[in-house]
Amino acid sequence: MEFLSWVLSFLLFLSFFCCSESQDPACTPGDRAALLGFKDRISKDMTGAMATWVGEDCCGGGWEGVECRDEGGGVNKLILQRPEIGGGDDAYIKGHQGTVVFMKGRLSPSLGSLQFLETLVISGMKRLNGPIPKSFENLTKLVHLVLDDNGLKGEIPWSLGRLKNLETFSVSGNHLGGQIPLFLGSLIHLQHLNLARNMFTGEIPESLSNLRELRHLDLSSNSLFGSIPDFLGEFHNLEYLMLTKNRFSGQIPSALCNLTKLSELSLDQNQLTGEIPQKIANLRSISVLRLSSNKLTGQIPESISQLHTLWNLNLSRNQLTNSVPDAALFEQGLSSILSIDLSYSGLSFGAIPSWITTRQLYEVHLAGCGLQGALPNFTQPGSLRSIDLSNNYFKTGISFFLQNMISLETAKISNNLLHSDVSSIKLPDQISFLDLHSNHLFGSLSGVLSSDNRKLLEVFDLSQNQISGAIPEFSAGLNLKVLKLARNKISGHIPSSISNLDKLRKLDISRNKISGTIPTSLAKVVGLQWLDLSVNEINGKIPSSLLDIKGLRHANFRANKLCGEIPQGRPFNVFPEVAFAHNLCLCGKPLPPCKEESAKT
Repeated sequence: MEFLSWVLSFLLFLSFFCCSESQDPACTPGDRAALLGFKDRISKDMTGAMATWVGEDCCGGGWEGVECRDEGGGVNKLILQRPEIGGGDDAYIKGHQGTVVFMKGRLSPSLGSLQFLETLVISGMKRLNGPIPKSFENLTKLVHLVLDDNGLKGEIPWSLGRLKNLETFSVSGNHLGGQIPLFLGSLIHLQHLNLARNMFTGEIPESLSNLRELRHLDLSSNSLFGSIPDFLGEFHNLEYLMLTKNRFSGQIPSALCNLTKLSELSLDQNQLTGEIPQKIANLRSISVLRLSSNKLTGQIPESISQLHTLWNLNLSRNQLTNSVPDAALFEQGLSSILSIDLSYSGLSFGAIPSWITTRQLYEVHLAGCGLQGALPNFTQPGSLRSIDLSNNYFKTGISFFLQNMISLETAKISNNLLHSDVSSIKLPDQISFLDLHSNHLFGSLSGVLSSDNRKLLEVFDLSQNQISGAIPEFSAGLNLKVLKLARNKISGHIPSSISNLDKLRKLDISRNKISGTIPTSLAKVVGLQWLDLSVNEINGKIPSSLLDIKGLRHANFRANKLCGEIPQGRPFNVFPEVAFAHNLCLCGKPLPPCKEESAKT
């Protein structure tokens, strides 16, 4: 994606530089009609772009995303992109004021009439569906075609093979299917080919071997199968190769080690077998190497230590031979390494190697690596942002382990044998994700959850420990989204200050000894989606005010001492009967109807 972003930024810069020194070029009637044909197919536009497409002059009239040639007029660039707003996939439809940002409609065949078009970018609209128009075959001057993250369906029209000047063809994040079109191999000037996140099937066609100018190839997140072809190793200009999340099988071709300009190689989440090629040290420009979630065997090649530009190494979830690499080689090599993930790789270290603990790293993931004893001492803890040591056999050292990790955001140390008073654990101020479930931790929660410096904590999991005492009061301003305290020995009542957790999405306090009533203030946590209060000693009624939590998708009140009528209305009337079973005298849908006395209780 870095290469595509650079291309688009460069194009925008050139258009600004060139156009600022000249008069506005003319808008031809044919181009104006073609653009208005596109506008007519848009039934809803929350980007605001179509509202600017008014007046006679599509070139100098402020039509957003439209640019024209300096000489002779004619539209040569159409760039419509969803604004970059951050927040990841969950936030893609949210703008700066919380309004939805997308286009709904279909791609109009009229765009195929833009005879001077060199750049066509329509991306991130999500609701722009239908097929890629066959008429795009007429855009013979097209150099860059980018239709990422829309809702396009069907197969790529074979007639696009006429676009012999294409350097960028990117249609990632759609619903396109069928086999990878053979005609793509005839587009010999392609430098950027991105078919990721679609529904393509079949094998990588031999015709792609003609694309000797490729710099970026992304076929990830499809349903491709077969072996990875050797001819990919002949793309000597290739800088990015992403085949993640497919069904490729067979061995990693040693021919890929000929790609000396390769910066990223991502073959993770496939069904690859065999050993990691010894010639991997030939990838002298590699910075990201992801081979996780395959069926790779054998040892980690010692030649990996010679990859001096490598900063991200992920070999997790494989079946590697339990043989620890030569520590001396790795201490001298991998001079740029910042992130390492060997979780569930088949390796069993016993203790974390010194070539890991002495580095300035920002990610260390060693879950399921047979680690034991005391938690390790990292000599440069201040750089760590994420650490995963779950599913090991650590027993001691948790109290001060995290304290000096001043940049730490995520810590997973679940499923170990840690035995300590939870109130003695010192946490860095900026931690947002803490998972310590399934250990032998004991003591009270008050020192962990009630501290004022927990403002950034979003996910907190202490389930399946031996925590006792009451749930502490919650102060305003906390950002907790997930709170999991199930399977402990917590007693007391649910504090009414639970309403201060206004960002909470999941609350699981099941299988404890909690008593008292369900506070009506819980209804103020309107974003709650998951609520589990089962197997406790809670009494009284289920407050009808909980009907205000409209987005609740899972609720479990089973095995308490609750009585009275279940709140009638969504979402409570769609939860299964088992969610309310084994209580004192609950009644009403989905349980049998209430008798008059039970309803009043």
